[in-house]
Amino acid sequence: MLSTILNQKQQEILRQERRTIQQLLTLLAGWEAQPKDIEILQQALEQLDELFLLVVVGEFNSGKSALINALLGERYLAEGVTPTTAQIHILRHGPKSEPYVTDEGIWVLTYPADFLRDLSIVDTPGTNAVLRQHEEISRDFVPRSDLVIFITSADRPFTESEREFLETIRNWGKKVIIVINKIDLLATEQECEAVVQFVRQNAVRLLGITPEIFPLSARKALRAKESRQTRPTAAPAEAGAPPTPGENGSVPPEFGALERYLLETLNQESRIRLKLASPLGVALRVAQQYEQKAAGRLQLLNEDLTTVEQVERQLDLYRRDMAREFESHLLRIDRILGDLEDRGEQYFDETFKITRIFSLLNSSAIRQAFEREVVANTPEQIERQVQDVIDWMVERESRQWRAMARQLGQRHKTEFLEGAAQEAAGGFEYNRRQLLQNVGQATAQVVARYDKSAEARALVDNVQASLAQVAILEVGAVGLGAVLKAVLVGAAADATGLLAAGVIGVAGLGIIPYKRQAAKKDLRVKLDRLKAQLHQVLHEAFETEIEHSVHRLNDAVDPYSRFVRTEHERLTGIEHELETVQGNLRELRAQVGA
Repeated sequence: MLSTILNQKQQEILRQERRTIQQLLTLLAGWEAQPKDIEILQQALEQLDELFLLVVVGEFNSGKSALINALLGERYLAEGVTPTTAQIHILRHGPKSEPYVTDEGIWVLTYPADFLRDLSIVDTPGTNAVLRQHEEISRDFVPRSDLVIFITSADRPFTESEREFLETIRNWGKKVIIVINKIDLLATEQECEAVVQFVRQNAVRLLGITPEIFPLSARKALRAKESRQTRPTAAPAEAGAPPTPGENGSVPPEFGALERYLLETLNQESRIRLKLASPLGVALRVAQQYEQKAAGRLQLLNEDLTTVEQVERQLDLYRRDMAREFESHLLRIDRILGDLEDRGEQYFDETFKITRIFSLLNSSAIRQAFEREVVANTPEQIERQVQDVIDWMVERESRQWRAMARQLGQRHKTEFLEGAAQEAAGGFEYNRRQLLQNVGQATAQVVARYDKSAEARALVDNVQASLAQVAILEVGAVGLGAVLKAVLVGAAADATGLLAAGVIGVAGLGIIPYKRQAAKKDLRVKLDRLKAQLHQVLHEAFETEIEHSVHRLNDAVDPYSRFVRTEHERLTGIEHELETVQGNLRELRAQVGA
């Protein structure tokens, strides 16, 4: 219907408007939009095909129905001092007939007034009534209006509830005019002017613009019109003498000013501009609302992303710190073997002498002395050091689990999640909260079940088996110390075995210094090999365990990390699209010029 009276430019604006609002609808439909907001946007599009909609709002008993009756010149709508309008009533052009109810629960009335050919008038339930649902009905209908007549009563102008309701109208970007009804209750013109100034100042402060304000008495205007219809035609007034308000049924001038505004000032061109601007304001409000929602979520996700990145940095730092500290533990083992080597060289220097030729012939005694003086408690020292390495690794992993649990627990306690608990299960709030709970519970369970003794035993068994395999030994039920002792005693046997009696007998006593150096060299080779074997075994055990540890930690936080990154990327795209839509809506509104 609107398209039939538009010029070419306005038709193009209408096409772009429909396209932009539909783009917003599609965007929001794919992103957890409230059904009510989708319905509002759909109604805004539908309203483009309807007549201009003039919506009358105000507190109960402010005179909304009386004002409409005064415009009609007949008591057509029910009036009263108690709330008389419980539903939306739309007044359209047509012969008088019984009202009917639409599928939306809206009552439709018809009346044969010429001005209703170009617009429809909506009577709404009064606000600030005992029945609060009346106010909700009126609030929900505001987005569908093209122009709002906001009625306040002269005896209680601009109440707190009226301020709040006017703010709702402003937020939807609606054009509003203010009617101050019941000025006949005021004793003087000065009182009337004071009320007008009071309402104007508050309206400007709230709306940011100076609205049209019409002080009047709907009751007097209706009475005058009724009187004009029932009285005989009076004699013409004396030339030049203006009629007295109410005299001969003349309409009071203040009410006439409102009628002229609605029926003349608000001409077809003005109504077209308002009609085109109305859905733009509605769409802009909805788009802003969801952009704020997206921005709020992105702020939260940015904090989540920071937490995820901190956890990842901590895991990387954990890996590097572990590698660095592990080397210091290996140095302690190297020092233990270095001390053994020093004792071995000293032993060979003191034992492999010509003066001890006869004791050198007893290789069994030499080996026993070597085990006692050189090997000594080295296997036990190394075993303790290896156990210290293992205990350290296990404790560090346990500490990392506790640190991650604390950090994720802090995100779980955000104010947003506390408020989101009141939301319906589903959507962003539920997903994030559920993931954090799952990660937190999994982490807490790992911390609670983490058996450091069992983890340490498993690592010891791994090291022991690896070292035994390198040494080509059958370990059986012996411990790590026994494995190390077997290796070290084997080195001792190799070194001391160089001094077999037969060799000395053939080569003579001059061979002893040579054999001593050979024994030292052989011991160094064997200890270097043992050191390399220990390094290899411990490194392999460390690398395996640290990989498993980091993998377990990553597995625990990965679902949350993936959600945060995926949702962050998605919301960033939505926010950008909402900004684009808002830019297009503002540009269209500027073209409309309403």
